[in-house]
Amino acid sequence: MTEQTLTQPETEAQIPAPAPEKPEKPKKSRRPLLWGIARWTAAVLVLGGVGAGTAMGITAMERTDVPGLATESDGRWDYPKLTLPALPADAPRPWTEGNDAEIHHADLRQLLLPAPAGATVDPKLKGGWTGLDSYLALLAEKDRGEVKQYMAESALRHIAARGWTMPDGTTTRIHLLRFSSVAFSEAFKDGVTREISQSSRLPLGVDTAEIDTSTQDVAVQYLSVYSYAEAEPYGPQQTRWSYIQAGDTFAVITQTRKGGVPTVPFQQTVTLQAQLLG
Repeated sequence: MTEQTLTQPETEAQIPAPAPEKPEKPKKSRRPLLWGIARWTAAVLVLGGVGAGTAMGITAMERTDVPGLATESDGRWDYPKLTLPALPADAPRPWTEGNDAEIHHADLRQLLLPAPAGATVDPKLKGGWTGLDSYLALLAEKDRGEVKQYMAESALRHIAARGWTMPDGTTTRIHLLRFSSVAFSEAFKDGVTREISQSSRLPLGVDTAEIDTSTQDVAVQYLSVYSYAEAEPYGPQQTRWSYIQAGDTFAVITQTRKGGVPTVPFQQTVTLQAQLLG
């Protein structure tokens, strides 16, 4: 850094005669000062290097390895790795050319989302075939007759279901309903969503529903997703549910929990089930 010398401006006043010159004092050597500056500079550089190295080390470490910076779980469940089931020989996928009925030729049971780690599986809903009564049990008793009649008229082919309960008390039920074609599946979807908009055909124990926007970003091509939540004030437990219309198959995902159903696992479950059907 260049040192600047401040000078006082000259004035027009007469300058007195200079005093007799005194003998000059011997100049002190600047070498000790320069050595001191050099030592301090080296120390600063060393400390700076240690600090930079520490910062780089923290940046390179996993966040959970740094005390005080551990990332808490966001509530997602630990699902097993998902794979699409194999199709029968020469069977087309639902939305390929020549499959106008948009039929899922894969085994419907293999399209069910598996239970996550830590779940207690419902012994009555272990991922196999189930009867219509298993699905009707999700509905209020006043709506069961109408739905049962529609199922008979639409030639419902199969229902596969899986259910489980997590340690926090969240209970999940997934039913996959396969119709004879996409036309019956879409008609059922239209009827269900229309009835809910009129506060009818709600899940058992639900009096008032509202649209659940937590799954609005679930984007799987050719699929339609409709999610709802039991509106406050609700009773001891809350219900959230979602409908996925995927070609000939209609999925119903229902979650209940005392005190309220958490958003993250609900969104995660709907997303993964949609991907399996897509």
